Amino acid sequence: MRDAVIVEAVRTPIGKGKPNGALAHVHPVELLAHTLRTLVERSGVDPVLIDDVIGGTVDQVGEQAMNTTRYALLSAGFPETVPATTVDRQCGSSQQAVHFAAQGVISGAYDLVVACGVESMSRVPMWSNVPPGKDPFGPGVAERYPEGLVPQGISAELIAAKWSIAREQMDAFAVSSHLKAAEAWEKGLFDAEVAPLEGVARDECVRPSSTAEILAGLKPAYYDPAFAERFPQIEWNVTAGNASPINDGASAVLITSSETAARLGLRPLARLHSFAVTGSDPMLMLTGVIPATEKVLRRASLTLDDIDLFEVNEAFSSVVLAWRQETGADLDKVNVHGGAIAIGHPLGASGTRLTTTLVHAMRERGSRYALQTMCEAGGLANAMVLEGV
Repeated sequence: MRDAVIVEAVRTPIGKGKPNGALAHVHPVELLAHTLRTLVERSGVDPVLIDDVIGGTVDQVGEQAMNTTRYALLSAGFPETVPATTVDRQCGSSQQAVHFAAQGVISGAYDLVVACGVESMSRVPMWSNVPPGKDPFGPGVAERYPEGLVPQGISAELIAAKWSIAREQMDAFAVSSHLKAAEAWEKGLFDAEVAPLEGVARDECVRPSSTAEILAGLKPAYYDPAFAERFPQIEWNVTAGNASPINDGASAVLITSSETAARLGLRPLARLHSFAVTGSDPMLMLTGVIPATEKVLRRASLTLDDIDLFEVNEAFSSVVLAWRQETGADLDKVNVHGGAIAIGHPLGASGTRLTTTLVHAMRERGSRYALQTMCEAGGLANAMVLEGV
């Protein structure tokens, strides 16, 4: 049976997703094109050999519309014969691109494929794909959930309440994310994965001076009187400090089989071992990482103790801490170079950003197995196990 391996992985620095952000002047097509161009330059692969480019983007509207991935590869100088598609599994879009790419290689449909993602939240703000007054859910969903679904911030608050996660715990986790990311930068651990762009060489949101005392002074980010009345259990502890910021960035990984890698003289970074995707309660929305982790470990015939490193997307501190309570995972193995709270969360790019960081951390630490999982809007989650080679 064929396998699938990652032979190169790169990302841009992550900028603030605001008009004054370091990458706000860069068109999203160009953000993604930069990673694609760097990917083939660093690997030495002739792009004419690439069978497909699968990209993730969440807000597919405006400058991120019309199959962004296709235009990014054209801008990167790839031959016109290379196809592309853009997928949307919300925050897990580019992790889903990795799943699709690896499954294509394993099945024999692809020999060489790119999985990637991009989001420019400064130029295409979140929810800009839903015009004012329009309902993206439809009457059937309204009938099934008559009290109405809730935004992600409220889900994060509900998770904190259900798992009794205190504000102090969430703030401490956020501080740890910043300190780990800052340390990784200082030690040069991001150098192999980051492709500087137009003078921007480092992640813009990492705050090494962050402290629990500073975060304790922040106000609740999602307080709403109507939701407070509806959910009296919420203590309103989610803030801008213990949640991921909005960001601009892109990332990409090159996937092939071991056989093709050997033929082309490529060095695998990790083998894509097992995959899972699951649905969960769309009200809590962000807890799918818990069953997804269980599902992918079962498919891999592994236990939690077999995993050396975890990447769990830090959409909110409460998500990772609830996941940890349910799984019993060792937090010292989780997001060892910091997570989205510090590095950033450019939605469509985050899946392959986590993968990029993970495979380089595996190589640096000599890890045998690693697990990546991401919560996603609507009550979804992706998970995959990677194996060191």
